[in-house]
Amino acid sequence: MVSSGRHVLTLRDLSDDAIRTIVGRGAEFASDLRVAESRLAGRVVGVYFRKTSTRTRTAFSVGAMRLGAQVVSYGPEDLQTNTGETTQDTARVLGGMVDGLVMRTAGPCEEMEDFSRHCGAVVNAMSAEEHPTQALADLTTLAVELGRVEGVRLLYVGEGNNTAAALALALSRFPGSALELRTPHGYGLDPGVLAEARETAVRTGASIAERHDMDDLPEQVDAVYTTRWQTTGTVKPDPDWRTVFAPFRVDRAVMRRCPGAGFMHDLPAHRGEEVAAEVLDGPASIAFAQAQHKLHSAMAVLEWCLGR
Repeated sequence: MVSSGRHVLTLRDLSDDAIRTIVGRGAEFASDLRVAESRLAGRVVGVYFRKTSTRTRTAFSVGAMRLGAQVVSYGPEDLQTNTGETTQDTARVLGGMVDGLVMRTAGPCEEMEDFSRHCGAVVNAMSAEEHPTQALADLTTLAVELGRVEGVRLLYVGEGNNTAAALALALSRFPGSALELRTPHGYGLDPGVLAEARETAVRTGASIAERHDMDDLPEQVDAVYTTRWQTTGTVKPDPDWRTVFAPFRVDRAVMRRCPGAGFMHDLPAHRGEEVAAEVLDGPASIAFAQAQHKLHSAMAVLEWCLGR
C-alpha cells in the first residue's frame, strides 16, 4: 500500500465533526479555490467509474488536480476484471500504486469494501444504497447558498433513492434541521435508513418525516429538492410507474405552496418529468450552483481522506 488515508464508503464512516469539517472546508473552497495550496501534491488518485457521470467524475478529477494530485482514470472497460481477474486481486494491485480511489459502481457497496481493504483511501462516488458525496455536496450548497445548515428546512419530493438516503443520513446530524420526504407508494426511503436517520435526529434535535402524498405540504421550507425518476443503473419493475410518480412532479404550483423556497436538483434533470422547465431554469433554482459545489465538496472530501 502506497499510503494510508480515510475512507468515505458511507456517511456512517463520518463523525458529526468530520461532516462539519468537510462541509466547512467545501464552503472555503467555494469562496476561494486558491486555498487549495497544493495540499495533495505528490499524491496519485485513481478515478474508477463503471457508470456514466458528468458532475461527480469531473468534480473529483478536477478537484484532485486543483489540490496538486495526479489523476489516473478508469472507465468500465479498462480493468482486467473484464477478463476474469478477481476484484480482490485488482484491489491489491491498485492499492500498491495509487494513494486513493474514487469509485462509482451503482451496485452494492461490498465491492468498494473489498477495495478499501487494500487501498489507502476509497471514496464512494455512488452505490446502489447510498450516494454519500452527493449529500456532502448538498450540505455544502446549503452552507454557501443559504448561509447555514443547522436549522435548514428541506422538502424532498420523489423517489426514496440513494440520494434521498444520503440526504437523510447527513441532514439529521445538524441540530434544528428538518427533512420532510414526500415519496410515491412503494418507492419510499429504505425503512432501515429512515429508522436510523430518525434515531440520529432524536440525538441531535433534528426532524425526519416521510409521507406518500402531496397533500398539506409544509409552507415554511428553505428549499424543495427532487431527483430524476430513473436513477443511474436502475429500472422499475412496475410498467405503470410513471402514473404513480406523476403527482410528485415539482412544478410552479408546488413551488407556490412553498413560498420563498429555493429549488435543488442533483442533476441530470429531465424537464417535464420530475421537474418543470420553468422551475429548474427559474429564479428560485440553485441547482446549477449545487452542481458547481460538487467540485468544492469533492476537494474537501479528497483533502480529508488524503491530506497529510
